[in-house]
Amino acid sequence: MEDKELQLVDHLEELRKRIIITALAFIAFFIVGFIYVNDIYKWFVRDLDVKLLVLGPSDIIWIYFMLATVVAIAGTIPVLALEIWLFVKPALKPNERKVTLSYVPALFFLFIFGLAFGYFVIFPMVLKFLVNLGEGMFVTNFTAERYFSFIFNMTIPFGVLFELPVVVMFLTSLGIINPFVLSRIRKYAYFVLVIIAVVITPPDFMSDFVVTLPLLLLYEVSINLSKVVYRKRLKKQQEEEIAEVN
Repeated sequence: MEDKELQLVDHLEELRKRIIITALAFIAFFIVGFIYVNDIYKWFVRDLDVKLLVLGPSDIIWIYFMLATVVAIAGTIPVLALEIWLFVKPALKPNERKVTLSYVPALFFLFIFGLAFGYFVIFPMVLKFLVNLGEGMFVTNFTAERYFSFIFNMTIPFGVLFELPVVVMFLTSLGIINPFVLSRIRKYAYFVLVIIAVVITPPDFMSDFVVTLPLLLLYEVSINLSKVVYRKRLKKQQEEEIAEVN
């Protein structure tokens, strides 16, 4: 009983250490983003014909914090993934450690790719639709707060969703899920992904289709990658069982 309590305390201490390191990384990246927020702001508004409006001094600091936060999130993702890997590392076999460690950089690149997809594909499409919807009826002016809130709503969800294949591979390599489960829940997953696509896009078929298709493809890619990892895991287990018998 005492041994179990000591192990629990050790695990909690290790978890606390990983959380602190991740929090410090977030703060460090946040400071970097805050320092370069002016350059980041200019990059986001480079194609706008008018300057964004602010309704009060607090809006200015809000923009600084939001831009710095996005930088911090993007920079912290690989750190968070690495800390999670280090936390579960003692429970992994040597071959599992090598495989799962390779997922850490993949999480970062897929997150960036998802942000890019949201910003360069979804954002301009939705913005153009909404602006054209009010053409001839309203004078179109954007406040900085609303403009950047709109951008983040169009990009960050895709950054998260595009990490699905790596997350699935990681969980499959740990034996938590398998491709058979993913195949069984396919219709429910499709339904959820379609709902997400409809909610974040304008109410027209083409926009829904453009967003839904990549999300469904991501799920299918995740299933196929899970199959590859699952086969390798089974093969490795069989080799280990044969080695133990011999």
